[in-house]
Formats: sequence, C-alpha cells, structure tokens
Amino acid sequence: MASDSTAAAKNLLNFNIGVLGHVDSGKTSLAKALSTIASTAAFDKNPQSKERGITLDLGFSSFIVDLPEHLKGTSYERLQFTLVDCPGHASLIRTIIGGAQIIDLMMLVIDVTKGMQTQSAECLVIGEIACKKMVVVLNKVDLLPAAKKAATIEKMKKRMLKTLENTRFANCPILAVAAKPGGPEAAESMQAEGVADLIDELKKQSYLPERDPTGPFLFSVDHCFSIRGQGTVMTGTILSGKVAINDTVEIPALKMNRKVKSMQMFRQPVTQAIQGDRVGVCVTQFDPKQLERGLVCTPGTLPTLFAGIALVKKIPYFKGTCATKAKFHVTMGHDTVMAKVLFFGASSETSSSPNNADGEGSKFNLDQEYTYQDELMSPPIAGKENTASNNQSGASSTQATTNQQWALIEFEKPVTCQRNCLVIGSKLDTDIHSNTCRLAFHGELLHAVTDKTYNETLLPNLKIFKTKSREGVVERATDNYSVIGRSLFKKETNIQTFVGLKVRLSSGEEGVIEGGFGQSGKFKIRISSGLKEETFKQLSEKGKKGKKAAASASGEVEGASTDAPSGSRQSIKIFLDFKRYIFDTKKQMIQT
Repeated sequence: MASDSTAAAKNLLNFNIGVLGHVDSGKTSLAKALSTIASTAAFDKNPQSKERGITLDLGFSSFIVDLPEHLKGTSYERLQFTLVDCPGHASLIRTIIGGAQIIDLMMLVIDVTKGMQTQSAECLVIGEIACKKMVVVLNKVDLLPAAKKAATIEKMKKRMLKTLENTRFANCPILAVAAKPGGPEAAESMQAEGVADLIDELKKQSYLPERDPTGPFLFSVDHCFSIRGQGTVMTGTILSGKVAINDTVEIPALKMNRKVKSMQMFRQPVTQAIQGDRVGVCVTQFDPKQLERGLVCTPGTLPTLFAGIALVKKIPYFKGTCATKAKFHVTMGHDTVMAKVLFFGASSETSSSPNNADGEGSKFNLDQEYTYQDELMSPPIAGKENTASNNQSGASSTQATTNQQWALIEFEKPVTCQRNCLVIGSKLDTDIHSNTCRLAFHGELLHAVTDKTYNETLLPNLKIFKTKSREGVVERATDNYSVIGRSLFKKETNIQTFVGLKVRLSSGEEGVIEGGFGQSGKFKIRISSGLKEETFKQLSEKGKKGKKAAASASGEVEGASTDAPSGSRQSIKIFLDFKRYIFDTKKQMIQT
C-alpha cells in the first residue's frame, strides 16, 4: 500500500501557493473554498484564531487537478496545489516572511471594498522578494451592490494594475471572487463565487519549479505535534535534497539527531519526498514542545551563525534611514532575531572589476577592499530592475552609485540557517497603526560566520575603510624644496605618526611630511620635485609681508598698516588624504 502511495506521489507535481493579504481580507475562507484536503496545520486551529476569526499561524491545505496542457510531456500526471495560508495581522510579519520563502506563486488577496491596505503592501514587497509570479484575488464581491458590482470590480482592477505597474508583477492576472458569501457566519451551503475561474487561472500560471533531489536535505518545519503510540510529527516543506524512511536527520537548533520512522504527504503514506514537497516526518523520542518551528537537515550540514555578511538592497517603500550600527529585526528562514548591522559598499577598484558586475549568488571576497557607509543607500535609478524593491516611490534621496552594497550582521543570539539564504531586515517595533512599511532591506547571505570569536579572527581581516581628509595651510617656504605648514594638527598631536605620509598643495605640488617644527603643531614638508616658481614667489612675498606686519606691530616700521592688503592672494592650502580600516586595532593610516 505504501509503495502504491509513493508511486502516486512521484507522479504528482506539488506546487506551493502562498495566500497573503491584509488581516480580514478573507484568505482562510478562500483557502477553504479551494481545498479538498486539509493538513494537520490547516486553517489555523489556534483557539484564539477561531475566537477572533483571524489567522495567527501558517495554515496548509491542498487540492489536486488534472495536469494543464503546458505541463504535459513531463514525468508528472497530476498537479497538486498546496496552499500556504499566511496570517495578515501586522504583528505576525515574522510568520508571513517565513511562509513566503517556501512558495512558487503568490495569491495576493484584496478586500474589494477596501483596496490596498498596509499589510497588503508589505505582503507585496515580501512576495516580490521571495517569488516570481502572482495572481491578485479581489475577494468579498458579494458585499458590493448588485447595480454597481461590475463597475466597482473593473475600477478596482484598474487601480491594482496601476499600483503594480512598476513591479515585477505588472499586468498580472486579477480575478474577482466571493470565497464566503454572506460572511463567516453564513451557512456552509452557500456556494463560493468565481472559484472555478480562479482554479483555471492558477493552472495557467503553474510552471515546473526547480526540484533537485541531490545535495543535503533541508526541511523547513512549521508545526510539530505528537501522536500517541507513533512518535512526534514534524510538518513542513523540503527546501532542498530529499529524505527517506530510516534516514538520520539533525535538529541543529537542539544539537540532536533522530531517525525517520515514517512519512505522510497529505494523509498518504510515502517512503521518500524531495525538494518542494509538503510532508509530515515522524520521529521517535522527541518532545514536540522543543521545536515549534525551525530547520531540520542532513547531519552536519547546517551552520549556526554568530554573524553574517549579506549582499543587500534597500526597500524604497521604507521611509526611514537604514543607519549603520542600528539594530534591526533580521529574518532568515523561520528565525527572526535582533541584530546590529553595519553597511558598506564597493570601493572604486572593486566596482570597476569585471568580476563584480553584480555579485549576487557569488561568494564574498575577503581579499578586496570595501568602503564604509553611514547608511544603506537606495538602488541607482539607471539600469534598475523592474521590481518593487527598485521602485523609487517614497525612496530616500540618497542613492547608491553601484548595485553592490553589503551588510555585516551581528546577531544578538545565534541563528541556524542555510548558506545563501534570503535575509530580510525590518523595524518591527514601528507602531503597527502608523500606516508605513516596516521592511527596510533584503538580500542574500554570502558569508556565514560560525566562529564565536569572529571579533578576533574575522573582523581584523575585513578590509572596510573610512576615508579621512585633513586640511592645513602653508605658512612659509624655507627653500625651494621645503615648506613649513600649520593648522593640520592640534598642538598635542604626535606628528611623528604622520611622518612619511604624502600631502598635496593647492598650487599643485606634492610632498611628504618630514616631521614636526617647533612645539605648536607646525610641521615640515619636503617637496622632492621642488616648488613651482610662482608658488615660491608667492610664499616669499607672503614671508616679507609677514615680517613687515610684525615690525609694524612692534612699532619698527613707521606708518605701516597691520591690515592685510586688499589684493593679497589666498593662502596655499595643504591636503592630507588617507584611509583607515575600521577593524584595524593599530589604526594605521594607509595611502595609495
């Protein structure tokens, strides 16, 4: 019997659809109207959910249809849609982000009587980051007056198309339904409207997702419960690899291994499952209270991170500043933790390198230099992708000159996640009633930091620099090859640490600091190529005027004025430019 079920499962293409939208837009009612098979985690069985009539956790259900024409000729015979019902309440954004990372297509559910709302916009941003396709569902059309129903639906469709025109979901299908005519209290006998057309559209939008059974097994667990006499069941979605009965799996957050006793896919026993499948895995001798949600994997393949380096982009809908050293809620997989974030960008040499045109999907290069940024900048307009994350509506006026920006993320507590996973930074402590997007940035983890002592081992090798500039004035020339400068250092500065550094004069010459001159912060500069004739002349005249002014002040020159001549030239300035690596404990000054 199990082998028959496994054979059937092999011929069944599983396609995950995320059901997202603002709270009380009718997502769960829509999932119920579509579904024929409910999992143990379907329709949110939380008592508080039933009492309040809203979803508080991820819910899973499914229905099976005939394989559409464009998918025939593959190894599959039927198509199973697994619905991931994400909560819409603002305070549950962590759960929404976790759910969005396991979907192949997104259904954005809109209350047709209200249109786009705050969480609708956040769900749109998350969907754009996490998935390729979307279908918009205008729900609750039964609440519209019959005489104005068609016109109102058409008006809302045009409004949604306008909202989506600068996103990757431009011109996506928009369908009108009434998932639960009469509302939650209506009799179950009431027939849903428009569901058949929605199913047809979902079939058209389905595609063959990448399903690779090779590589390490990685399983995103969203529910965990015990069955008396059987063991503990972990339900979730396989993110990579495959799993079979009798395989040993690791629960890395708890540092424990367990053997797979049995498996089911929507109440059907199976002997194995692959990437993309929704499955329940039963293990023994494990308390379900220890793992509400998290990751399970092939033993030894999932690192525990104390920090990470991610390639990131600012979400322009976020109206605040993504400031360096600020704290964000960082979501990776199903984990959301507080973290301190430092932003940095490509140096001019790095950004011009042909091997660094984009950087996405690549490894982070510790041998290159990077420039410190006070904040994460908005993506550049030129050459932007047609996505919401690059839509400039409400964007900060500060824009990046390159697509490459990174973040050093230091977690307040360790995180267990896969390498190259999606990273989303948020300000979830923002008032949920403020009608503003709380999602600040997103990206991909490129470098996982698993060493607890990374402050000593990694950071000193991370070449992030700040550019420093100082400005002084040439006081006088001692000869054609030497000048005395001032106002570059304070009196108490140890000038010896600056000896050997190159400087340039506003008149064009370049020189090197040779050492201090006296005790007042003055210093001597050696001009190896010599001063220009005009420069030397100007400094010589300045020296004479200085002597004349000094003599006048002491009464030696009769009738001399202490005021500077109105036609005198500007002082010649001295510029000292260098950079310092921010994690260099020796604080060395570097010039190129």
